[in-house]
Amino acid sequence: MSLVRRATPEDAVEVLRLRQVMIDSMAGSEPGTAWHAQALPGLRQRLEGDEDFAAFVVDHPDRPEALAALAVGTVDYRIGKAANPRGRAGYVFSVATDPDARRRGYARTCMEELLSWFRARGAGQVLLTASAEAEPLYASLGFVRKPDPAMGLTL
Repeated sequence: MSLVRRATPEDAVEVLRLRQVMIDSMAGSEPGTAWHAQALPGLRQRLEGDEDFAAFVVDHPDRPEALAALAVGTVDYRIGKAANPRGRAGYVFSVATDPDARRRGYARTCMEELLSWFRARGAGQVLLTASAEAEPLYASLGFVRKPDPAMGLTL
């Protein structure tokens, strides 16, 4: 039996908790969890049945009702290009492991399941932003660093 399972709406609070673990580990992140209340309804809805959104999780082995790790992503349509003619692209935006469950391969297992899901959805490429700590995991899965001139705007 696999350790990894698809997250359900009942996991939403724990998914947000682990997302916060990831956010808190990033330099320059905005502290606080007040946003969780606003994010929870939308997350539950997507976990219920959004065909282009998936979260894969591992239950915490030592704490019932808690999650040990997660990998979350979405599939978008972008106009095709030579490297991805169908234009389906996966984007990984949350990978986190509970601090007391690290170094057990949980994040890798969740990522492998998410990558399989991307393939099944027809994604021709997968994008993510890697922390220095996580980069070896992603490199071992085949990701390569790109000279990306990404910019952002908060609306």
